[in-house]
Amino acid sequence: MGIWDKIKGEFIDIIEWTDDTTDTMVYRFERHNNEIKYGAKLTVRESQVAVFVDEGQFADVFQPGMFTLETANLPILSTLKGWKYGFNSPFKSEVYFVNTKRFNNLKWGTMNPIMMRDADFGMVRVRAFGTYAMRVKDAKVFLKEVVGTNWQFTTEEISDQVRNQIVSGFAEAVAKAALPVLDLYSHYDTMGDNLAELMQAKMDAIGIELLDLVVENVSVPPEVEQAIDTRSKMGAVGNLDNFMKFQAGEAMVKGAENPSGAGAIGAQMAAGMMMGQQVSQSMQQPASPPAAPSAATPPPVPQAPQYHVAIGGQQHGPFTLDVLQQMTGDGRLSRETLVWTTGMAGWEKAETVLSTLFAAVPPPIPPAE
Repeated sequence: MGIWDKIKGEFIDIIEWTDDTTDTMVYRFERHNNEIKYGAKLTVRESQVAVFVDEGQFADVFQPGMFTLETANLPILSTLKGWKYGFNSPFKSEVYFVNTKRFNNLKWGTMNPIMMRDADFGMVRVRAFGTYAMRVKDAKVFLKEVVGTNWQFTTEEISDQVRNQIVSGFAEAVAKAALPVLDLYSHYDTMGDNLAELMQAKMDAIGIELLDLVVENVSVPPEVEQAIDTRSKMGAVGNLDNFMKFQAGEAMVKGAENPSGAGAIGAQMAAGMMMGQQVSQSMQQPASPPAAPSAATPPPVPQAPQYHVAIGGQQHGPFTLDVLQQMTGDGRLSRETLVWTTGMAGWEKAETVLSTLFAAVPPPIPPAE
């Protein structure tokens, strides 16, 4: 420090700090040899607190206002200095101005994904980020636990510590909430309030108050996002069977408009898919039990039996008795032809099962002798 600064320090009688920055939280008032004149004027502006420190011990704390530094308003310092009957000479003391305003729009976010167990997707990695505001709640605790002897302290020097605390609290809040991933997006406000409440106990330990803690986004890995998108699409489609029928109908209309192009092939494929789906569904659906006939309704007419026929080593049919009679007349069904119908244990010759069909058919002509 130069000679002019030394001389000017001897005549300082106003102690104040005008903050021209946006991120300074603590400023130590500098003067030559830390000497303060008796009767000096202390000006503490709104959103400030002045803390006197004597040889490493906290002394008096001044709230906003203008004060004349005398024994009457320095009771703790007077005790530390041993001024039982007052004083009228310069004294040494450090003065820290602590900024108690809100520091807004501070960022927090997870550097690494947080693992959580989800009922829908199993183990999921989650990232989150948002903003918060803070201010000094207890100047003495903040100076003792965080600032130490730094002559100037900014938000940048504590933002990493607060961010890490918030991220740790977020993981705990998500675990306690036990919300599915799909529900996290609709609970940002609640999560922010719960997280701020959960974090405040930890912030009290360093003299900080958290304000307006906001969860802006919770994101999941791309593969989980795709699964969520797929589920949303399925929900928007609604009845998948009706949707497939509609798609097939649209494809057939487009194919009809262009019968010679690729649209016709697409229409045929869509129609085939729809028919296959309907057949599959009809096979999977259990048959409804027949309704019991009422007294006023006659029972259904019994169905004539139908038979399968083995011709040329291949199974044909089933055929009704009328068709089998025609086949007998034109020779396609002979006495030796194997037939089968429901209830039979195996294939048997037609002359055994359907002997009535051959009553009017002459037997084969015996060979000439």
